[in-house]
Amino acid sequence: MSQFRIPGKGRVDHAKTVRFAFDNREYTGLRGDTVASALLAHGVHLMGRSFKYHRPRGPVTADSAEPNALIGTSRGPGRFEPNTRATVQELREGLICESQNRLGALSFDFGAVNDALYPLFPAGFYYKTFMWPRSFWDKLYEPVIRRAAGLGRAPSEVDPDTYASRYLHADLLVVGAGPSGLMAALEAARAGVRVTLVDENAEMGGALLSDPGVEIDGRPAWDWLDATLAELASLGVRLMTRTTAIGYYHQNMIGLCQKLTDHLDEIADNAPRERMWRVRATRVVLAQGALEKPLVFHGNDRPGVMLAGAAQTYLHRYGVKVGTRAVIVTSHDSAYHAAFDLAAAGTRIVAIVETRAAPPETLRAEARVRGIELLAGHTVTGTRGRLRVASVTVNPVQGGRVGEPRMIHCDCLLMSGGWTPSLHLFSHTKGSLQWDAESNTFLPGRMTENCHIAGAGRGLWGFEAALTDGAKAGADAARALGNEAKAAPLSVAHDRPGTGESHRELPTDRRSSRVRAFIDFQNDVTAKDIRLAVREGMRSIEHVKRYTTNGMATDQGKMSNINGLMIAADAVGKAPPEVGLTTFRPPYTPTTFGAFAGYHRGATFEVTRRTPIDPWAEANGAVFEPVSLWRRAWYFPKGGEDMEAAVARECRATRASVGIFDASTLGKIEVAGPDAVEFMNRMYTNPWTKLAPGRCRYGVLLGEDGYIRDDGVIGRLSDELFHVTTTTGGAPRVLNMMEDYLQTEWPDLDVWLTSTTEQWATVALNGPNARKVLEGLVEGVDLSAEAMPHMSVAECRVAGFPARLFRLSFTGELGFEINVPARHGLALWEALMEAGRPHDITPYGTETMHVLRAEKGFIIVGQDTDGTVAPEDAGLGWAIGKKKPDFVGKRSLARPDLVAPGRKQLVGLLTEDGGVKLEEGAQIVLDPDQPLPMKMVGHVTSSYHSATLGRSIAMALIEGGHDMEGRDVYLPMPDGTHRARITSTAFYDPDGSRLKL
Repeated sequence: MSQFRIPGKGRVDHAKTVRFAFDNREYTGLRGDTVASALLAHGVHLMGRSFKYHRPRGPVTADSAEPNALIGTSRGPGRFEPNTRATVQELREGLICESQNRLGALSFDFGAVNDALYPLFPAGFYYKTFMWPRSFWDKLYEPVIRRAAGLGRAPSEVDPDTYASRYLHADLLVVGAGPSGLMAALEAARAGVRVTLVDENAEMGGALLSDPGVEIDGRPAWDWLDATLAELASLGVRLMTRTTAIGYYHQNMIGLCQKLTDHLDEIADNAPRERMWRVRATRVVLAQGALEKPLVFHGNDRPGVMLAGAAQTYLHRYGVKVGTRAVIVTSHDSAYHAAFDLAAAGTRIVAIVETRAAPPETLRAEARVRGIELLAGHTVTGTRGRLRVASVTVNPVQGGRVGEPRMIHCDCLLMSGGWTPSLHLFSHTKGSLQWDAESNTFLPGRMTENCHIAGAGRGLWGFEAALTDGAKAGADAARALGNEAKAAPLSVAHDRPGTGESHRELPTDRRSSRVRAFIDFQNDVTAKDIRLAVREGMRSIEHVKRYTTNGMATDQGKMSNINGLMIAADAVGKAPPEVGLTTFRPPYTPTTFGAFAGYHRGATFEVTRRTPIDPWAEANGAVFEPVSLWRRAWYFPKGGEDMEAAVARECRATRASVGIFDASTLGKIEVAGPDAVEFMNRMYTNPWTKLAPGRCRYGVLLGEDGYIRDDGVIGRLSDELFHVTTTTGGAPRVLNMMEDYLQTEWPDLDVWLTSTTEQWATVALNGPNARKVLEGLVEGVDLSAEAMPHMSVAECRVAGFPARLFRLSFTGELGFEINVPARHGLALWEALMEAGRPHDITPYGTETMHVLRAEKGFIIVGQDTDGTVAPEDAGLGWAIGKKKPDFVGKRSLARPDLVAPGRKQLVGLLTEDGGVKLEEGAQIVLDPDQPLPMKMVGHVTSSYHSATLGRSIAMALIEGGHDMEGRDVYLPMPDGTHRARITSTAFYDPDGSRLKL
């Protein structure tokens, strides 16, 4: 047993040892230990190195706010994780740990040369150093920065763990199971409220676990805790340990990350490592407590320097003394209680260095009784020790003057600068913060959600105050939910409320240029870095943060934000609330990517949607491609064909006879209601009032900026019903846009919008024999050109199934699109294939569809447009209703930049050598001999080899392209520069006679 482990003390199981390794050395701990507590039990304080200076670092906290003790952990093959906080990682048998951010051994880090050269690396040095000479960036600066970036090494193997996710609804969610959280949950549950209580630790109890000396209602704290947890369980409260509330979102949505197996020696097959909970709570109580503030003085970052409250936690929860000779430096009463508890456990408290000249007499008296030297009105001006603190220098302070130094030998220095309410989750809601001048901290102000804050989280100190306030918050929440509730009074004996004073930096007798008083321990940000940032023009606290990196480490400034703010405010010469606080952002603590991804990995990383006809395509050898979230048949190779040969065959067959295509992925939206036509008039550029039922029209949808957002053929089925088609990837976006306008801009319109993409399976027949294939399967509609001309729609039956039959074409050939209920899609396809057998019907895929449409000059939104293309640019000016009073984007079409000459416009391109296929995205120049840098006037949007035309074709966006038809342009490509001539986009059947057959 180590001299630092106290037999029988703490909440660990002294009968069960756990073996683990740290930096290739084996250690043993106890069941219930964290890595930090187990190492401290062996006298190991050195656990890592700081980011910039590679200074030796040990744990400064005992919780998730830890900035120093970051380690790599391995739980087996593929289960390596960097930047694990040793203070919260529970021991498990065989856990392998390693220190990080070191060059060489942890005790002899070659990277520590940076510490000796620290004057060369002040705050913001990278903004100045890496600017010159410019040529150094690629060969020196960037490689060095990339090698230095990050703290731990990134995992190199595939993560074999699984991660789960669930949704939960609760009447009341209580975050934090300390004294106030327990009472809030208890009072609400007693009132009949459905309560969920979560805490990030392995045990519930919060400060009661670290300071068990109080009595609550006549019972020792731990006995009261056990009874309370038992009652909560009996009342049906969902108790969730190892569960961190990582984010608080709009309308009381809270994200929880629950660790499930990291602490287990044996893990069941497929058991998830973590589970992400998305909780929607009617009411929320935030009882997250407060964070102890470090003091800012020279050498405050050495291993062995830690928070007094952390030392108290290691003592009572884990039965570990953090040292044998301790010095306490404090400006707050709470550190005295830690000192007294440590003294009772056998640690010699050499001195209490008190920054206040007159601390409370009761504490002074208790120190005298224990024989502890109290140095009131003193400061700490430095520490010594290479890998662990060995001594501390203290000085008296009188009248603002720092007196003669005195060195005190010690093996740990425990500090307390008071406490800061944990307001991170509250801040996520954009709730306002109010500065409390008396305690020099921010407190919660205006609420934006249905939320209550209890206990130390709103600046109340002491167990009785926290318990009482928690009970009130729980009762208030219950009453807000319509339940009768009354907070029961509690009595607390031996309570430990505390007061104190706040400091920016402790007074020192050192020259300011030689003081290295750390604020952000992980990023090596010192107090003088903050002041330097202000001197160099950073006035906003957000600018100071980015210039110095204060608060940008993995602890997100939990230990550093308030101290940094106080120093910055002093440097600027303003009160802290005038300087403000940096923004707290989710997640509250670092969270694994796996927890966010949940089930979405491998085959389930992204949803793959398949059409009803997909099984036939797979059985018939289709090669597939992803389009939006859909899997679509790309082409159908035969006899060893490559894609080029297969596509050429499919194109020729469709042009010569008939091709069949699965178009089920097209977006489909029904617009219905008495005001449907008015709604369509306002949304689309085209006029719709005079479109008769049974007819179709090509529609163009713009954004407010006048640029094309989507397009598609729209059929009017009746006076009050439109069948709208959209691009495959645009359906959700278009529906969302329509709903947005309908609900916010035109709520007076009597219109209903329904997504029907999945309702209909769609099969396209194209080619001169399309009518012959279809006519024997259609009931109730005359398919002749006179009865059903191009751009018609009818409701009928096809192959015995109810259908919406469109006569339209995206290929330039005679074409039909048959929509049947999705469950009949495969049967329809098979019936059409059988009916088309005498005509050599040929299935074709998306690549052939692209070639056929490009031959006709039909655009694909998102490929031939890029978000900056207006209708006139795409040659679609004819689709704009000139007499329409208004539609989305109309006013923007008159903007000077949209009517200015020289805009990029869509044109056709024919290469001088018809065998050369241009690269999509290839840049276009007017003069290939111009000096560098060349002026690019456009780029290729679509490029294919056309089997029909026997040559390559392309479409491109070119500045002023519509006025340049017949002119040659040049395209530099890897194999040389190619000449092409600008043409019309209609390469095939420009008068459209074939689609009117």
